[in-house]
Amino acid sequence: MTVHGGLLRMDTPGNGHIVDITEGVASVVRTAGADRGLATVFARGSTVAVTTMEYEPGGIHDFQALLDRLIPSSGEYEHNLRNHDTNAHAHLRAAVIGPSETVPFIDGQLVLGTWQQLVLIDFDDRPRTRTVTVQIVS
Repeated sequence: MTVHGGLLRMDTPGNGHIVDITEGVASVVRTAGADRGLATVFARGSTVAVTTMEYEPGGIHDFQALLDRLIPSSGEYEHNLRNHDTNAHAHLRAAVIGPSETVPFIDGQLVLGTWQQLVLIDFDDRPRTRTVTVQIVS
């Protein structure tokens, strides 16, 4: 078994901003030079998540609207009260979605559906620099 790795860094405005990271992850896979294996994508931070979705304007809007209904940004959250903070919703949304995805690759290509992209979602309520760790196991 061989392990390769790479980092993706990006600045985001926060507030549920969604970034397509598929090409960045695919680039790490290509750089690893492996034919078959697994690519694990992990976002560092407690207010950021990684998932897959159809990355297009309607899908993005619907996903953000769903999260607004499930975990509103306004409200009386204990985290905000205890920490004099305003981002409890960001922590909750990130915990529900999760910080990572693992995608197989075959012939050096990520095995994703036609309309499936890997995305990073920054839920914090301020701009951030985000780091994504990509580990390739082959």
